[in-house]
Amino acid sequence: MESFPAAKEVSPDVARSAASHSHQSECLRLIRLAARLRPALRETRNFDREMKNLTLSKSIETATTQELLAEIIGQNSASKILATFDSLSFIARFGDNELSRLAGVSTKRARQVRAAMLLAKKLTVDAPASKPMLDTPELVADVLREECRSYGVETFHLLLLDTRRRLIRHVKISDGTLDTLLVHPREIFKPAILWSASALILAHNHPSGDPTPSDADVKVTRDLIRAGQLLKIDVLDHVILGQRTTERPKDFSSLRELGFFYL
Repeated sequence: MESFPAAKEVSPDVARSAASHSHQSECLRLIRLAARLRPALRETRNFDREMKNLTLSKSIETATTQELLAEIIGQNSASKILATFDSLSFIARFGDNELSRLAGVSTKRARQVRAAMLLAKKLTVDAPASKPMLDTPELVADVLREECRSYGVETFHLLLLDTRRRLIRHVKISDGTLDTLLVHPREIFKPAILWSASALILAHNHPSGDPTPSDADVKVTRDLIRAGQLLKIDVLDHVILGQRTTERPKDFSSLRELGFFYL
């Protein structure tokens, strides 16, 4: 019976060369595979990141105390502090150094916790100032009188109101010359939209002291009333401030009271 031929002995140099070639081929194969997979891996990372952010944004309103604290100082420090102290009110009694020493966290983390506590405290005591109700031209004049008294040129003011006719914001729109004031509807209604005002009152001063409206005042007012009707923002009045005299006891005039608001 014939036997298989004996295998030829391979020299060490040939064996090393073959192994090196095989290793290089495997490296090239892996590099090509990684190049093909890189876009998919990048998309996967972006997707995971987006999902994580989405999960955080959805869960922040229903997060536990530890989860909220972890958002500020990290999970490890939050666990240490809450394991040391029973409640947030108890934590609030200690300063930065005491929190750091007792809970075993860094001074920086303890200071961040204190800052959050102080912000929460300010929120509870920082009540908004009462908003004056401006439902008569007399009240409008009271708000603007002292400011307008010092102006040597005409200045146009905007009083933004909520649905209950309470002041949201006072905006100075523009300055004019001694007796001329140019106002564009865009300048009026942009802040009204920005501050979600449901109504507004126009006001400006007459440096001459005579609050009688000019023809230009009436025209500008009627143009702004029409613009407000399109935007569903009520223009309630246009108050002009001047100065009192013995013959003129009122230092202001109201275009609504004078009948100029009827288009």
